[in-house]
Amino acid sequence: MVSIQYTHLQHQEHSKEHHKILNMAHFAEINENNIVQRVLVVDNSQEHRGQDFLADELGLGGRWIQTSYNNNFRKQYAGEGYYYDETKDIFVSPKPYPSWALDENNNWKAPIEQTDLLTYWDENTLSWVNQ
Repeated sequence: MVSIQYTHLQHQEHSKEHHKILNMAHFAEINENNIVQRVLVVDNSQEHRGQDFLADELGLGGRWIQTSYNNNFRKQYAGEGYYYDETKDIFVSPKPYPSWALDENNNWKAPIEQTDLLTYWDENTLSWVNQ
């Protein structure tokens, strides 16, 4: 009985910590080519001035663009290596394979449509292969 209560308390504490992270503002640092270098978390009290807070007050310099941990804006949560498209105001994930292209929704698509979920992409043969 004690271990169940302890586990429940651990879960509650983990949930609180996870909730804190989700309720923080996230900012992606982008370089001169609009490639994400890193993502940092900022307290919500600083969200409205994230760029100034990170670059100036913390002395990190650089250009910072807010990203959504829950994918609520800018298409998806930015990660290292993602591209920031200023025109569309979205983050685009890195290209998974040289042969893939972005579709109208800015999702990477293989040159051949995947028909079976139990396959993986083989760039050498440019085809879906059974697992």
